[in-house]
Amino acid sequence: MTTTIRSGGPPSRKPGPGWPSVGVVAGVILAVGGCGAPGPRQSDALVAARNFQTALSEAGFGRACALLAPQTRQEVASDVGDCAKGLAQEQMPVASGDAAAAVAEVYGRQAVVRLRGYTLFLSQFDAGWKVVAAGCTPRPDMPFDCKVKGG
Repeated sequence: MTTTIRSGGPPSRKPGPGWPSVGVVAGVILAVGGCGAPGPRQSDALVAARNFQTALSEAGFGRACALLAPQTRQEVASDVGDCAKGLAQEQMPVASGDAAAAVAEVYGRQAVVRLRGYTLFLSQFDAGWKVVAAGCTPRPDMPFDCKVKGG
């Protein structure tokens, strides 16, 4: 299930209640590009991204699923009935090189973490930072292409 996330332009919203689409999240993050974030929140987002990266690199798909936002976890599980199986089938990219080289940008309750090779989008929940979209690669003048995202 390869999906896309808007990387620029005005955010769009799908009709209906609930969690905003990843396109809205990405659009808001990129639209407020000049705003910074306090160090601890940025650090916490990096830790969440690194934990997700570590779980994937160790084929710990159950642990990786626990780090996904609820709607993303539900979307990954939708085709096979189990998030861990679904994530394993996605053949998620694992960042090349040192995960410590990750760069985080935090805007409010949203974050973009760039690893070597791909990008993660995260949101802050009461239980901490969760991955909203993963395995995302930018495309010139096009939306991000993501292996996994919420509905």
